[in-house]
Amino acid sequence: KMTQQMRDLQLAQARKPPGPSSPNAAKRLYRNLSGKFRVNYTSFDEGSLVGRGEKEKLRKSYLFQSNAALFEAMELQDLDRVQELLKHYSPEELDLNTPNSEGLLPLDIAIMTNNAPIARALLQAGAKESPHFVSLESRSLHLSTLVREAEQRVNELMAQVVNEAPNADCSEKEKQLKAWEWRFRLYKRMKAGFEHARVPDAPSSVHLSVASSSSLQVTFWEPLSVNSAVVTKYKVEWSCSPTFSPLLGEAVIDKLKDLHFTIRGLVSGTAYHVRVSAYNMKGWGPPQASTPPSAIPSNWREYDGRAPRRRGQAEALDHLLGQVKTVHQHCICHEPCKNQPQSRKHSVSKSLKHLFHPGSKFLKTLKRGLYLTAIFYKDDNILVTHEDQIPVVEIDDTYSCLLMQDFLWFTKVSCMWDEILWLRQCVTVSQSSCSCILQTRFKMLLAISQMQGLLGIQDLGQVFFEPIKDKQGNILIVTLKEVKTNQTFESVRWVPICKLQTSRKSVSSPEEPTALDTLLVSVQDKLAYHQRSSHALSPGLYLGYLKLCSAVDQIRVLVPERLPNILCHVKIRSNPNVSREEWEWLQKMASVEEPVPTEPEADTSQNPLFQELQVAIRELMALVNIPLQEAKDFRLYSQEVLDFGDQVSFLLLLPPSDDVCTAPGQNNPYTPRSGFLTLPLQIFELGEER
Repeated sequence: KMTQQMRDLQLAQARKPPGPSSPNAAKRLYRNLSGKFRVNYTSFDEGSLVGRGEKEKLRKSYLFQSNAALFEAMELQDLDRVQELLKHYSPEELDLNTPNSEGLLPLDIAIMTNNAPIARALLQAGAKESPHFVSLESRSLHLSTLVREAEQRVNELMAQVVNEAPNADCSEKEKQLKAWEWRFRLYKRMKAGFEHARVPDAPSSVHLSVASSSSLQVTFWEPLSVNSAVVTKYKVEWSCSPTFSPLLGEAVIDKLKDLHFTIRGLVSGTAYHVRVSAYNMKGWGPPQASTPPSAIPSNWREYDGRAPRRRGQAEALDHLLGQVKTVHQHCICHEPCKNQPQSRKHSVSKSLKHLFHPGSKFLKTLKRGLYLTAIFYKDDNILVTHEDQIPVVEIDDTYSCLLMQDFLWFTKVSCMWDEILWLRQCVTVSQSSCSCILQTRFKMLLAISQMQGLLGIQDLGQVFFEPIKDKQGNILIVTLKEVKTNQTFESVRWVPICKLQTSRKSVSSPEEPTALDTLLVSVQDKLAYHQRSSHALSPGLYLGYLKLCSAVDQIRVLVPERLPNILCHVKIRSNPNVSREEWEWLQKMASVEEPVPTEPEADTSQNPLFQELQVAIRELMALVNIPLQEAKDFRLYSQEVLDFGDQVSFLLLLPPSDDVCTAPGQNNPYTPRSGFLTLPLQIFELGEER
């Protein structure tokens, strides 16, 4: 069919009057032979280095030439140009998988000229082989026909150029001749590449691991041979028999950006054998068996039948909160203060009306007391009041020493920004006890309501892990929230952070800065902390280091500054699942009280988890600045694997029992390098939940 299309195209050209008669494919694929196109393509390549606006202009001007530019880059074997085109144009704009009139795709030309680097770049971009080549014979016949017809066309044009006198038509025919000569050489290279190619070797390595109690993960690598044609897809097969008879299933993988595959829907406790084979234009190569040869889908929880720690906890807490709300709604003491003294009722009413009174506004300066500030930011901008101040409201002007328990209570309230009104009503009832703690917390709720009302925002964000204090007796609780979209707010406006920092006039000395000055100077550090604390780990199994230090009123945990919502850690592997067999091995180590493995042993050197742990422990000890020989006294926590969702899990490395938590005044024998900080344990737990 394709050969007939070629003949029809040539007949149509023969009937045309003198003028441009090159085939459409020649125009699309090889317009580089035209002097005009060469100039345009050079301009396109240089234009990629100019500004974004000029790049967009060039993108629109030369979009119609993108397909031709891609083929020119392939012919020149210019990997950089191919990658540049794939970066700036989508597969649809490049017509990446639309066959031309000869039934060829860009990937066909790349693999049949054995241009492996470009073929791999095309494959990662989603390029496919032409669907017209259904067999080796059809591909060979088609290439032979293209070579023969291109040679015939070259001879015809050459005869016309030689016999005709120089004129405009002759000049056009010379261009056509060059284009057909180029096509003739290209088709011969493609034909020779196909004839000399052979089926691919087996993948160089196939690794099999247990992904869950019903799935296995297969990771494989390209064949080592460099003489074979480019591999364009892989086939994964699995069976319960080492002979693979019968075959239980297979999967063809043609998206080669990541060479791995997860076999799902398997039976827990059943051994499965897996093998992988590679494919190129000559067909399927021999299979490569996995290492280990088989694996059994399982999970560490099957060792003792343990249920997930967090199963149903969120639902149970929601149900419990609903019950508490129901009880409070029907509680007699929750009715509108009937039994309270008139003066008390008037005082509470007055404080509530104060929130909505026009006089309620943000503070410009701080007096001795406790305050709340909310930082909202987007990119390099921050929300400020019309007086160019960060929003601040007063909590308590008689509170000069913030107790850690009050601050931790406030951080828990930050998980319920939408429930502040209900919480405030509950605490109001309890004020009859005249508890100082309850009065302080009620004032905190009032301040939150005031901030929400002035800003017109319910969610004030995440509480910074420590308040800001100054020598004047001011304490500032800071909340942080990143705004993802363009929003307008009441009583505030957006201002660049740098402008705010340079325009504000300090009213304090550098030796004794106020809490507001300290906040302004350190605001970018706090924003960086907030952004880092919201980052998530990539899927995998990690080794975490648990180190605590205690004070009079709190316990703090060591975390890395780059990811303060996670313990100090290194990645063990990409597969987060710990199989039952691996967990049995860890339990065996713990039962005989063996030290942490830092050196290989003969009976465990073949255990993949043992080898992975060795590497991870060395990396972790170097990270926290602990000599490797001291790690021999460390222990692996063997009570459970810490699962954070389905994609991230942790094994914990613990110091000796006497050194897990450093007491006040005690010398810490394991001092980490810079790049770490300690968070209150409750703050860390809240950040981990987020």
